[in-house]
Amino acid sequence: MKFFVDTADTAEIRELAGSGLLDGVTTNPSLIAKSGRKMADVIAEICAVVPGPVSAEVTATDSAGMLKEGRYLAQIAGNVVVKLPLTQEGLKACKVLTDEGTQTNVTLCFSAAQAIVAAKAGATYVSPFVGRLDDIGQDGMELIADIVQIYANFPAFQTEVLVASIRSPMHVVNAAKLGADVCTLPPAVLRQLFNHPLTDKGLDAFLSDWKKTGQSIL
Repeated sequence: MKFFVDTADTAEIRELAGSGLLDGVTTNPSLIAKSGRKMADVIAEICAVVPGPVSAEVTATDSAGMLKEGRYLAQIAGNVVVKLPLTQEGLKACKVLTDEGTQTNVTLCFSAAQAIVAAKAGATYVSPFVGRLDDIGQDGMELIADIVQIYANFPAFQTEVLVASIRSPMHVVNAAKLGADVCTLPPAVLRQLFNHPLTDKGLDAFLSDWKKTGQSIL
């Protein structure tokens, strides 16, 4: 499974990139707005830090506007993935951009039917939002299971399942069990994957015992 971090905070991205856990980055207009910077500048900086896929989202709602914005974003760096909404206009733009050789991420997916049409349009990634489904009383992981199963039935579908709107480490674990290709996580949740109180407690005990010996490894 690949891990993407869902943020436009370049300081966070630089720090996490050094962990060896980061395979890519996803952004959206809300995250870019929080940075207070121009989208092109943020995306260019992220792409210089992370060699893997970096999703940059269009803000137009018509296919012509999406294509214009998508082509502009794609020329910022070779690892830009153009992020498009899962609407009819978004799918039209996805098909054209895919045919031009641009990677695409079709986002705001909330049903298996939507995931099927995203794959039909040639999306590189589809982003089902599990946390937002959980928020309204639906089972987000059930959607992941359905999409993974459907895609496995049709080898011609090359779209990767990118699990988004992740709220906890258990979302990641369950997505991995189901065979999802990618999880995109907020920085705080990514850190929770390797933090555990029993690890901290055990390390403290080991160091305390070692200190009593008065020895030094070097």
